Amino acid sequence: MNLPDLKEAKIRTNKKSRIIKDDYKVPNEMKNIGKNKKYYIKTYGCQMNVHDSENISAILEDMGYVKTEDLKDADIILLNTCAIRENAHNKMFGFLGRVKHLKETKKDIICGICGCMAQEENVVESIKNKYKWVDIVFGTHNLHKLPNILKESIDKQKQEIDVVSIEGDIYENIPVKRDSKYKAWVNIMLGCDKFCTYCIVPYTRGKQRSRMPIDIINEVKDLVKDNYKEVTLLGQNVNAYGKDLNIDYTMGDLLEDVAKTGIDRIRFVTSHPWDFDDKMIEIIAKYDNIMPYIHLPLQSGSDRILKLMGRRYTKEKYINLFNKIKEYIPNAAITTDIIVAFPGETEDDFKDTLDVVKTCKFDSAFTFIYSPREGTPAARMENTLTEEEKNNRLYELNELVNKYANEANQKYLNKIVPVLLEDISEKEGNLMGYTDTMKLVNVEAPKSYLGKIVNVKITDIKTWSLDGELVEKN
Repeated sequence: MNLPDLKEAKIRTNKKSRIIKDDYKVPNEMKNIGKNKKYYIKTYGCQMNVHDSENISAILEDMGYVKTEDLKDADIILLNTCAIRENAHNKMFGFLGRVKHLKETKKDIICGICGCMAQEENVVESIKNKYKWVDIVFGTHNLHKLPNILKESIDKQKQEIDVVSIEGDIYENIPVKRDSKYKAWVNIMLGCDKFCTYCIVPYTRGKQRSRMPIDIINEVKDLVKDNYKEVTLLGQNVNAYGKDLNIDYTMGDLLEDVAKTGIDRIRFVTSHPWDFDDKMIEIIAKYDNIMPYIHLPLQSGSDRILKLMGRRYTKEKYINLFNKIKEYIPNAAITTDIIVAFPGETEDDFKDTLDVVKTCKFDSAFTFIYSPREGTPAARMENTLTEEEKNNRLYELNELVNKYANEANQKYLNKIVPVLLEDISEKEGNLMGYTDTMKLVNVEAPKSYLGKIVNVKITDIKTWSLDGELVEKN
């Protein structure tokens, strides 16, 4: 049994991360363990978690399991968790209640918890003591060891917890079962060394470590051969890509090399304003297949709060960066993240945040009330705001964000824009997809258009989506 250790997770050394290409193996006795059985994965959190679940799906299918979307049909249930906010914790434990009820009637079901919450001491302690019926627990550093962890649990007929709190390595050649035939997630780096005072990710994901450029480029080239239309380059802070490699190769260089593969669309998340340099902007502006959409978390518009958060930029620097992006890429859509009610936030601090929103007029924003995460510096800071004050600030911010989101969308009315049609829309008879600027569009079109990038004339505007009609090429 290996339990998470917060003190170990905080350690950063000069030790170079290993690149390991031959560590994934399915033991012979596990290769058909899932024959005639089904698996169910519930994923919480960011795009990195979604991509991790694609890896987990492939590993389970290597053991013979078949995917099901019906919880009641599952023989193995895995909850791939997120630790960013308390709400994610509550949802996961709430869902566990459903699984326990199911397990009471179907006793052979295997239940597992993985992902970022599995890297938290308090969570695993609770699972170990209060949720003894949970069969396996593993973290972010060893998901490729799932066959071995599952084998240990089956052989010993008891709860198997295998979570390592380390700086981390890079594991290549882990199989992937992609959710889409047209769009793909591609990890370019793992972990984070920014240590923002409110964030648990550096402890759950390990240190900042980049994949080698050749491995990333080859993965994208394979996706091009498989007729994928879009890749999203993933990292906790993609702008810092390459800084740990010591090969004079940055995110700008990587973006250019990925663009040269000929893939139709390139996106990347998530950016930190701290590392967003001029070369990145120039490369995005230079290549048509790098989408003019940038997610640039603000978190707060107050210099005082930004300092308490450990963000290492000021309101002025953020706005200057925003304006520079808009200058070089005029059609860029820029979205953001904003936290309200951070410990110590005054009414003036909150007004500073509103001022930045009024200045930048973001295309949209993910907004949250601050949620303390155990083990982070901010969790020890005093917060004197009442729940009513917190909710009022979030409401006021959202009113402003929604106003500018709608204004940004209004600019698309009657315009013809490229849309990658990727799925069936919730609107009957429609397909859905996204513009190059990441606007959700519902289009009346036959299923034969799925996976195609088509021209669409926007006919109706809503705050969070657009409606359009196909424009056939002459």
